[in-house]
Amino acid sequence: MDNPVLAYALIAVGLVLLAGELILFTHGILLVLGVGAVIVGVTMTFSVGTSQGIVSLVALVIIIPILVQVLFHYFPRTPVGKRFMLGERDEDDTLANMPVNLELEQLRNRYGRTLSALRPSGIVDFDGRRVDCISEGTMIDPGQWVRCIDVRAGTVLVRQVERPPDLADMETTQLH
Repeated sequence: MDNPVLAYALIAVGLVLLAGELILFTHGILLVLGVGAVIVGVTMTFSVGTSQGIVSLVALVIIIPILVQVLFHYFPRTPVGKRFMLGERDEDDTLANMPVNLELEQLRNRYGRTLSALRPSGIVDFDGRRVDCISEGTMIDPGQWVRCIDVRAGTVLVRQVERPPDLADMETTQLH
């Protein structure tokens, strides 16, 4: 059997079957058939001529890694690949939805008093609740008024203020 067209067709079918195993996940059935077809195809090219067999073997050694990279690039986009691969999550989104951090979000725009020096981190009292905070980079002495300006990934960022405004002085738009 020295038909080179049949030999190269078997190699091509073998490569398609190997790619199909990655996409369809047939528990190794397509893998065995694909490897078998490639081996038979390469063996047939050697029966046509030794130089043709070596050329096709070298071509496979070069082509197969390239095809594997291409398949692994597109595999996560296939329906089966989407089930196997985890979706990308933003770490800040994950941390922000933790119950502890949701409680800290309630401190945003609230006023508190420092219990320790913030250099730049320390403890602030927000209505009887002690919270670890970080200042904007400036050192703040104990007993000073601060306002929570942001909460990022479980870290409360505060800014020093002169004193909290009285409720009588505030507009209704500032009450929330």
